[in-house]
Amino acid sequence: MENNDNKSKGVIIEVIDDGPLKITGNFILKDLKRDLTDTPEEVYICRCGRSSNMPYCDDSHKK
Repeated sequence: MENNDNKSKGVIIEVIDDGPLKITGNFILKDLKRDLTDTPEEVYICRCGRSSNMPYCDDSHKK
């Protein structure tokens, strides 16, 4: 697979070892009720389930 990191357009989802999902690009984040919660350009989503600010990572996985 060709490395197009600098040419990529849209959304990139990166799995960080022992950490969150890093999502970058042009996207809309919605909650369970499908309400608009945020329109960030970059966000870190918790994968460990320990965050006190779900669904966002608060680095609880490092503790």
